[in-house]
This record gives sequence, structure tokens and C-alpha cells, in this order.
Amino acid sequence: MLAAPGAPMTEIDLLLAQIDQAYNRRSWHGTNLRGSVRGMTPEAAAWRPGPGRHSIQETVVHAAYWKYVVRRRLTRGKRGSFPLEGSNWFHRPHADADAWRADLHLLDDCHTQMREAVARLDSRRLHRTVGGSTTVLALVTGIIAHDLYHAGQIQLLKRMRADL
Repeated sequence: MLAAPGAPMTEIDLLLAQIDQAYNRRSWHGTNLRGSVRGMTPEAAAWRPGPGRHSIQETVVHAAYWKYVVRRRLTRGKRGSFPLEGSNWFHRPHADADAWRADLHLLDDCHTQMREAVARLDSRRLHRTVGGSTTVLALVTGIIAHDLYHAGQIQLLKRMRADL
């Protein structure tokens, strides 16, 4: 929950606002991650710009995975609990409407869980390290940047293929 209008924003409120803008809320910078795939067909999501290159669908699952990792690190959750087997990049072999919907749902679900973990943070924890030498703040701002990076990447892939 963000601060009431007119109330000062906490550091957590600011992070949540940035998370929202990078993922699915209006912002000045243009298309966010969820907006970059809005209305996309399974065929377009499965398209590859070249051999050995990732599809938009694979990028969506990759983004979901890293949201899961951030949540897991913030909550000290169990490793290996991501719904798909593997890590980082997940091969999505062909266009399939059910699989595309499931992958979008996975992204939304992982985002919601990660956002809730950030909302529960005590701001005194932001400068503590988690998972080695990374601070909680660096982890959270990193996932924000990750969403925006892949939103831009998806926008570029859409331009490379005229029918997207």
C-alpha cells in the first residue's frame, strides 16, 4: 500500500511505485514489461530473431524466474520452488496459446509475490546484505531495472518483426 496523497513517501513506498511503473503502471518512460506483451499472439511470442536467440515468451519466463529469485532472497525462501524445472532461461519450443497464457500468468503471479515481499520489508533492512554482498536495496532496484531492460528488448524484437 502506498502512502496516502499528501503524506510523505517512505523508501518502501518509493520502491513500490518504481516496481509498479516498471511492470504494469503508467509512467513517463513509455512501455513497461507487462505492457510490452499486451495483446501479443502466441505465434508472435514464440518467434525467434535468429538461431540460438531467445523468444519473447522465453524472456517473459526469464523475468518471472528472476522475480521469484528476488522474492526468495528477501523472504529467505526455499531454493528449487520455482514452478518450472531449471533456472534463468527456459526453452519454450513452439507457439501454443495455453502455454503462452500460463507463462503470462506465471509472470503476473511471480510479480505479485515479489511485490508483496517488498511491501512487507522493514526499511531498516534495505542496506543489509542478502545472499552474499548484495544489499536488499540493490536487489530490489536491480529487479526494477531488469523489468525495464526486458521491456525495451521486447519492444525491439517487436520492431524487428513487422507483424508484431
